[in-house]
Amino acid sequence: MGVTARAGSGPLRRLVVLRHAKSAWPDGVPDHERPLAPRGRRDAPVAGGALAAADLLPDLALCSTAVRARQTWELAAGQWGTPPPVRLDERLYGADVPELLAAVREVPDRVGTLLLVGHNPGLEDLVLDTAGDGVGDTLDRVRLKFPTSAIAVLAWYGASWHDLAPGAALLTDVTVPRGRKK
Repeated sequence: MGVTARAGSGPLRRLVVLRHAKSAWPDGVPDHERPLAPRGRRDAPVAGGALAAADLLPDLALCSTAVRARQTWELAAGQWGTPPPVRLDERLYGADVPELLAAVREVPDRVGTLLLVGHNPGLEDLVLDTAGDGVGDTLDRVRLKFPTSAIAVLAWYGASWHDLAPGAALLTDVTVPRGRKK
């Protein structure tokens, strides 16, 4: 996962978007409380390993309060020596692009790389809305499908997280880490 971003004012900022891993659908369990399925428990640590291998460890993580998102965060971050601080944010559950951008724009300027763990369709829409361009076929891949455990990396130069706006970022990579079935 390489990073190339448009020139602009301010430091390089990276927004790493991680859709929660595959969830289970237990009978009688409210949507917010649904846990990860066995495949999700395999995929989430692989996603964390992929972020570490690509040197995309965040300075801060924003995570939905839904059980499946929190479990994805915990399993992914468990692959790192020292996980960064995480903010659980109930606004991220079921959030649309304006709600996601509002949460991102509250991030302190000292944060260079932010991990956002949440849900579709909001995350896919956020990636497509903020990416003015993409490396290779990244935009087409997101338009086709942004499945569970998918990781999208957006990069841009900006003085603040407030600078993330429609079309402001370059979609540098999209990957879908998958664990091996035992």
